[in-house]
Amino acid sequence: MRAFAFQRSSSVDDAVAAHGSSSANSFVAGGTTLIDLLKLDVMRPERVVDINRLPLSTIEPTPNGGLRVGALVRNSDLAWHPDVKERYPVLSAALLAGASAQLRNMATTAGNLLQRTRCPYFRDNRSACNKREPGTGCSALEGFNRIHAVLGGSDACIATHPSDMCVALAVLDVDIHVQGPEGERTIPFSGFHLLPGNTPERESALRPGELITSITLGPPVEGARQHYLKLRDRESFEFALASAAVVISRDGNHIREVRVALGGVGTIPWRSREAEDVLRGAPADETIFEAAATAALRDAQPRRFNAFKIPLAQQALRRALAEALA
Repeated sequence: MRAFAFQRSSSVDDAVAAHGSSSANSFVAGGTTLIDLLKLDVMRPERVVDINRLPLSTIEPTPNGGLRVGALVRNSDLAWHPDVKERYPVLSAALLAGASAQLRNMATTAGNLLQRTRCPYFRDNRSACNKREPGTGCSALEGFNRIHAVLGGSDACIATHPSDMCVALAVLDVDIHVQGPEGERTIPFSGFHLLPGNTPERESALRPGELITSITLGPPVEGARQHYLKLRDRESFEFALASAAVVISRDGNHIREVRVALGGVGTIPWRSREAEDVLRGAPADETIFEAAATAALRDAQPRRFNAFKIPLAQQALRRALAEALA
């Protein structure tokens, strides 16, 4: 671990000022990603600004019937909050499927949004990685790429987005509120995570020095059922090989409204509009679930070791849809 300056802040304004607009500085709260990457010499901040004392740890109702979640709300507190369990069960289930109880007690809402990939080549300084060092290449393309993405990749990067929480947020109406050197602004969740393209080192729409202060959840879809399903090598403390989050409502036996997102297979939390187009207005049966699963993975680009993720993700989506309506 390299030496860095350390500063605690007690207000959002102080934290933003202490960080400045330098990309060489970092904020830290739970530290469940940053500390690991500091030890591995993957992240090398010149200054770390501790934001744990900021008043950003509350969950409050919004005037339109949604929830405002502070950036420092711990994953455990969010998962077990009565309003989240009752009105956003897909989010509660996704959070409880992630990491371990100890990590969920430390990890924060904002930190989870910014969680970095578990690609072993990214975390190994001896390997070529465009995300860690732009222009060096991507060892995963021809390497052991079993855990890597089949959707949203490029010739520069196929690293998978690791967050369970973000897959659930992708099927909810979510805005992300930030404050930085240029003031406050709101980023729709759908535009927050960036595809790697030719710049995989740029992972989010945050500008230099911006701090996430909260997220807002819009009112849940009226009459809809929600479900999150995660498939992985082992039940405890393991990242998804494939996961599916669904929000679905119906009139009689026909699907009225539906939202679908996939995890474990994309370079970002993967909202599948293709699957939604197949499902919306169709009869809720296994035949249409199969068609939706096919559509969701139609553009998948497997590599040598991860082609199995395509049928696995299709199975996850079919099961999630069936279990949501069971």
